[in-house]
Amino acid sequence: MSRIALAALAALAAAFAGAAFAQAPAAPASAGVTNGPDYAQLVAAANKEGKVVIYSALDTKAAQPLIRDFNAVYPNIKVEYNDMNSTEMYNRYIAEVAAGQGGADVMWSSAMDLQVKLVDEGKAMTYRSPEAAKLPSWAVYKDQAYGTTYEPAVFIYNKRLVAQDEVPYTHADFVKLITAKAEKYKGKVTTYDIEKSGVGFMFVVQDTKYFPGMKDLEKAFGAASYKVYSSTGNMLEKVSSGEHLLGYNVLGSYALVRAKKDPGLGVVLPKDYTLVLSRVLFIGKQAKNPNAAKVWVDYVLSLRGQKLIGGEVELFAIRDDVDAEYTAKKLNQQLGANVKPIPVSSEIVTYLDSKKRLEFLSAWKAALSAGGGK
Repeated sequence: MSRIALAALAALAAAFAGAAFAQAPAAPASAGVTNGPDYAQLVAAANKEGKVVIYSALDTKAAQPLIRDFNAVYPNIKVEYNDMNSTEMYNRYIAEVAAGQGGADVMWSSAMDLQVKLVDEGKAMTYRSPEAAKLPSWAVYKDQAYGTTYEPAVFIYNKRLVAQDEVPYTHADFVKLITAKAEKYKGKVTTYDIEKSGVGFMFVVQDTKYFPGMKDLEKAFGAASYKVYSSTGNMLEKVSSGEHLLGYNVLGSYALVRAKKDPGLGVVLPKDYTLVLSRVLFIGKQAKNPNAAKVWVDYVLSLRGQKLIGGEVELFAIRDDVDAEYTAKKLNQQLGANVKPIPVSSEIVTYLDSKKRLEFLSAWKAALSAGGGK
């Protein structure tokens, strides 16, 4: 065969190889999610249901990367996503269950204690997710509820108006600062309204476990005429603007993202201990679309879902094997033993008992009054 003919054949072979390579997908659409022959049967059943109804405390805009990707992997399962604050979500769900309406297929909330309370009351479906083995043991409860994120509670401050040598790095520092410089910080300190915010209440209950000076903090809040809000966004905005100077127990997932774009906002991960919250996910016992709900739970816990949570969604991925900007692994490396994750367990529901909650709030208000507040 002539050299010309050989060259032509070689060129033709190269063209075919190039075409085949170009047509090959970079990765299957289902890469990183739960798979297997048995799992295909679950997905088929979920496809027949056709949708999954989710109640969530994470706003729809923030959840969009997850919803969009879930739809790409499971195009036959429509996501009906309803966002609301954690207390509203809890009240709506129990009302719907009591009325026999079933409520949501999936409940996903940052109010960990309210979620565990619902599980303990028998309102969750038992489902051992294939992804459960990849979670910390404290994030799996009764094979019914799962922790999905790893979000620290932080201090925030206004960088323009709080001197660097004043910035508190421990809980004791925080008390000392607003006590010693009472005039400067009068009306300028903020935290959650613990009567209205489920997350805020849970954080201060956990503080009593780790901070011996909690009563001093409460009195200092009273003396400083502290301001309270039920949403993280309000606190971030008011500290950034200078209307307030310091924020206590602010949800760090939101604060750290805001601080990246806002040069005036400072964030502190407390050095003595940093509480970590995990948004809790469970399937409703009366779910109308139980198979689709299982697929959503597995997706959120999967490597693929967690990578999005630690990336575009800008929360913190709870799995140790995730490579993303915001992960539990990175936070643990930074803080070491001072990280105190709040466990998904019955121990966190103690103060949801109406009598104990009332006693806690009464003691809180008494300490505020002792400090000079209302």
